[in-house]
Amino acid sequence: MGNGVRRAARERAGRTVLKARRAAAHLVAGRAPASRATGGPGPGGRRALLAVMVVCVLALLPAAWMRFSADGHLRGTADVERTEVAVVFGAGLWGEEPSPYLARRLDAAAELYETGRTEVVLVTGDNSREEYDEPEAMRRYLVARGVPDHRIVSDYAGFDTWDSCVRARKIFGVDKAVLISQGFHIHRAVTLCRSAGLQAYGIGVDDRHDVSWYAGGAREVLASGKAALDVLLRPDPVFLGEQEEGVTRALESAR
Repeated sequence: MGNGVRRAARERAGRTVLKARRAAAHLVAGRAPASRATGGPGPGGRRALLAVMVVCVLALLPAAWMRFSADGHLRGTADVERTEVAVVFGAGLWGEEPSPYLARRLDAAAELYETGRTEVVLVTGDNSREEYDEPEAMRRYLVARGVPDHRIVSDYAGFDTWDSCVRARKIFGVDKAVLISQGFHIHRAVTLCRSAGLQAYGIGVDDRHDVSWYAGGAREVLASGKAALDVLLRPDPVFLGEQEEGVTRALESAR
């Protein structure tokens, strides 16, 4: 019995010595041994984690830059300075009617017109196919809320924010405008329009912070990357076309 105990003790001691030698070898090689108890990542796992962190930082940089760039140019509907032209960006349709988000943008534009803070509303959106017409739905909504039809100008080729900003400047001749959108989008809109040559201010419309709101915020992270490239490369819109006098005529009728 005593011999068995001593033999087991010697085996345990041998295993302990072997572990100590392995640990010493790791230290001499310049790396710590992985811990079975903690399940710590090896060198490959640490490199992968570092790569993920770098990608996350790079993805967030454009959004952070746009937020910083636009912060000094945001207003509320009550304190925005009088600006002749308001620009409302499309935000989707439900059937033939503006989506709830788009409706709130249009409500803010109607309020600006009613209070005399703007004279003309430029509605810009997607009409790339016959059965989908954002600008026309936006026009009908504004007219129903008291904005005269001849004070509304439609841009049917505002396929994205950059296109809308460039076309407002180059096609419709807008030099200065108040932009209307949701809070998660307005920083990008202001930054892009100012980069396109407009003296632009933005109104971030209040909205319920539901699932769609947070989804829109997440989408902005990806969209900001494209927007940064737009500012850098300054591409022409999908459809540029010839200059239009709709805004000029609408302003003349207002005077």
